[in-house]
Amino acid sequence: MPTPPVAKKVPTELEKHGDVRVDDYYWLNDPENPEVIDYLNRENDYNDKLTAHTKDFQNSLFEEMKSRIKEDDSSVPYFDNQYWYYTRFETGKQYPIYCRKKGTMEAEEEVMFDVNQMAEGHDYFQLNGIEVSPDNTLVAFGVDTISRRQYTLQIKNLVTGEIYPDKIENTTAGSTFANDNITLFYTLKNPTTLRSEKIMKHKLGTSADQDQLVYFEEDDTFDVYFSKSKSNEYLFMGSYSTLTSELQFLDANKPDESFKMFQPRTRGLEYSVYHYADKFYVMTNADDATNFKLMSTPVNETSKSNWVDVIPHRSDVLLEGIDIFKDFLVVKERYNGLSRIHIKPWNGYNDYYLPFESETFSVYTRTNLEFNTSKLRFVFDDMTTPASVIEFDMVTKEKVVLKEQEVLGGKFDKSNYTSKRVWATAADGTKVAISLVHRKDTKLNKDTPFLLNGYGSYGITLTPYFSSVRLSLLDRGFVYGIAHVRGGQYLGRPWYENGKLFNKKNTFTDFIDCSKFLIQENYTSPEHLYAMGGSAGGLLMGAIVNMAPELYNGVIAAVPFVDVVTTMLDDTIPLTTGEYDEWGNPNELADYNYIKSYSPYDNVIEQNYPNMLITTGLHDSQVQYWEPAKWVAKLRTHKTDNNKLLFHTNMEAGHGGASGRFEALREVAEEYAFFLDLEGQKE
Repeated sequence: MPTPPVAKKVPTELEKHGDVRVDDYYWLNDPENPEVIDYLNRENDYNDKLTAHTKDFQNSLFEEMKSRIKEDDSSVPYFDNQYWYYTRFETGKQYPIYCRKKGTMEAEEEVMFDVNQMAEGHDYFQLNGIEVSPDNTLVAFGVDTISRRQYTLQIKNLVTGEIYPDKIENTTAGSTFANDNITLFYTLKNPTTLRSEKIMKHKLGTSADQDQLVYFEEDDTFDVYFSKSKSNEYLFMGSYSTLTSELQFLDANKPDESFKMFQPRTRGLEYSVYHYADKFYVMTNADDATNFKLMSTPVNETSKSNWVDVIPHRSDVLLEGIDIFKDFLVVKERYNGLSRIHIKPWNGYNDYYLPFESETFSVYTRTNLEFNTSKLRFVFDDMTTPASVIEFDMVTKEKVVLKEQEVLGGKFDKSNYTSKRVWATAADGTKVAISLVHRKDTKLNKDTPFLLNGYGSYGITLTPYFSSVRLSLLDRGFVYGIAHVRGGQYLGRPWYENGKLFNKKNTFTDFIDCSKFLIQENYTSPEHLYAMGGSAGGLLMGAIVNMAPELYNGVIAAVPFVDVVTTMLDDTIPLTTGEYDEWGNPNELADYNYIKSYSPYDNVIEQNYPNMLITTGLHDSQVQYWEPAKWVAKLRTHKTDNNKLLFHTNMEAGHGGASGRFEALREVAEEYAFFLDLEGQKE
């Protein structure tokens, strides 16, 4: 057996509030240090050697997953401002081709971007933020070739094909044209912290170094964004933090005038704004509307004192968003963990809900840019049914399936699979849902391999969905489950509030209690239970292996946020000042002590740990590579078992992994091979 790498110890004393933490691996926080790169390469080499016997299996898994995906595929076209827009893929190519046709789908195709050509010569390539001018002649776009989400913004002339020479560095990729077709607003990032902090205004025909600063967000706990109303009548400039939002607006026909304040920020007040006719519609938590409500206000009287209820607050229903049409208001809600779409005619008569029968499904509205139409587009799938893009007539209630995800290979039959929702009971008596799926012929007992996924932060809900890739596990006897732990919004906004700040440990204990439930109910056993989570879900994984390592045979922590104290004390890096309302501010003693009590890196102890695969990207802008690197180094010196501890750094990628359509599947194949190898499966 190869010998695992040993990172040298360079004790660094980190003092705060009179408490001294000794960090032996703080030195790994220096990507310019050749010794750091050497250590990462040695860990990669060790990983390659320990998994050499699975390389052929990984390749076959990759080919198997790839074979289910239609390579020469295209998206459902959508109509916007005289053009049909769609994305297509060509066989053997990694990246999309963005196209449009004028007036009708029978018109000649215009290729806006062939990303395959643009990506040539790059290990990583991401095109984002495509924004077409109102007169359809120009398109702004952002490119990232490093994977740090720092996009270079450019403008292309869609008539001549010329890409203008001006390059605006360090943007979010997002931009918005005013209605004059020559004014472009965009967002700049802080080059160090990567916080989106400035709104800039660019005039076509002028150099980018003459761009005007429109707004600078001085509060480093806030980010900024820019958008346009669906009506195209207003420009919106917003600031937001975890708990608070503020918006300014401007007539889209008058981009050189001053923005008007919609409602000044008040800590704890969140709101988002939509425009229709002579009113703004405001989705907000005002007046203790924990689960949010919908209000309206005249366009010339926007301060909170003028807001009136349209959809009052409901303690058992989370308001997630709306779509506005000429004759209909479409409301996206969540009730008892399940998504709902509520159709409400503006005339107040005969409102109704779209019917969905499953308990393990996902539904969301999609690309409804047309205003004067009765057609609503939405996407539906559940854990056994491929995704469908559906066009629903809100007047006749007729629906047409525009596209159903194809699962190639001829082996997939959704009738072979079954899914359901079960409820575990947490230690404090709270019921926690688990959505799960497996083949009908998979026998559920103590010998059944079970992969449980979790996240539980930022109010993000892991919604049940179909995955053709996941079939490679299900067809080999695995059960796949999602633990809807506190910290998401599965059961409404209180579900989030009860999994953050000083309630953060509920996220971890919920996942552990779900795991115990699955074992007690004979779905699996500790010898066959596996867990997986990424980013803040990687924090979850780090916490559970410290708290209950005996429950799991294997764990994958992808780009994990595990050095919480040190990161949250460093306001020079991303994922810090804007995160205080999520994790707490360790500059405050009580917050410091609580975060330290669960931070995975600070709580590694001498004990047995499960088999583990930990992954990261050298250029990760969200969770810096050194967090998992330090964690692995510390685990190697503390673990008292002979279980596998594998660490893989993608030296060309960041938080999202590989950029190519199929290259990303190689990472999934690596993860699946890790679990299947622990189960003794070789093919």
